[in-house]
Amino acid sequence: MSTEITFEKVIKKYGDNTVIPALSLRVQPSEFFTLLGPSGCGKTTLLRMVAGFNSIEGGEICFNKKAINASSPQDRNIGMVFQNYAIFPHLTVKKNITFGLENRKIKLSKADIEKKVATMMDVVQISQFKDRLPENLSGGQQQRIALARAIVIEPSVLLMDEPLSNLDAKLRVDMRNAIRDIQKEVGITTLYVTHDQEEAMAVSDRIAVMNLGKIQHVGTPQNIYHRPANVFVANFIGRTNIIERELQFNGEIATLVFDDNHRVVLNSLDTTNYETRTVKISIRPEEFIIAENNEGIRGQVLNNMFLGLNTHYNVQLVDGEQVEIIQESTIGQIIEPGTWVGLKIKADKINVFEYESELSITKGVVNNVQ
Repeated sequence: MSTEITFEKVIKKYGDNTVIPALSLRVQPSEFFTLLGPSGCGKTTLLRMVAGFNSIEGGEICFNKKAINASSPQDRNIGMVFQNYAIFPHLTVKKNITFGLENRKIKLSKADIEKKVATMMDVVQISQFKDRLPENLSGGQQQRIALARAIVIEPSVLLMDEPLSNLDAKLRVDMRNAIRDIQKEVGITTLYVTHDQEEAMAVSDRIAVMNLGKIQHVGTPQNIYHRPANVFVANFIGRTNIIERELQFNGEIATLVFDDNHRVVLNSLDTTNYETRTVKISIRPEEFIIAENNEGIRGQVLNNMFLGLNTHYNVQLVDGEQVEIIQESTIGQIIEPGTWVGLKIKADKINVFEYESELSITKGVVNNVQ
């Protein structure tokens, strides 16, 4: 049976310093759930609390509604994959994977161990290397050993702490795809920690974006990207332009005033405050449209960067603000620095936030923070 992980008002302190204040969260059975955030946000601390490596100063962590706070790490039935692999250099691939099974409280027969290890080596695609020592394998192959060793013991929960950070860029992409496929095949509840937003979006069923020990947004990768709950999430996930503009109302009809020449009527707001006010808005670079006949928001191209599929532009608006724009590359149509252009925006893609609270007032935000 797959395991549900629940966090009920969990607190972590170091002396008088509270680094995780009363955090609540639910990870669903068989879910690939990622804790995402900048360095120091508390994501690895929370993972180590689940593993039993860090103490819990308040609240409860439960597996299938059974509290594990007082359980020792070896009694929690977890598998863990570390950033540095932590495999035994003097043991072959096969013996590395076998190690955990041979040292379990419930002893298995030699035949059962052989069968489980052979199956797991097939799952992670390292059977052909079974008699090699780790030093003779690539980083990606070593990480597959670590993954196989963690899963072969059939843990209730798989914990992964920045498992791809030591790999080069191409291998990271290959391994994140492999990890996602293996997790789905095995069906184990997985809690994954990373600071890499692209990695998180590629592998996760859901993501919790953390900052300063608090969860800012819990949702699917698509929802977090397109409808961030607040300005921090909008800035952290992907690339965006955060600018301030006046939000005007005529009754319940909302209009964003970009400049004297361009206004956008919004049908996507979730607010009962119909007072004209300054708000913060998030516009992703790909959501700008360079308009024909220079219609829309006026700006001057400062520079361009051709990156194959897309071309990136930095554009200075008439009020002095700079925005980043990404356009699909077309043959012979790169806009040169110094050119004045008009910009339009896909209105349904704009995210609007209250100025002081920086919380979204845009329809479609799905935030499962408890």
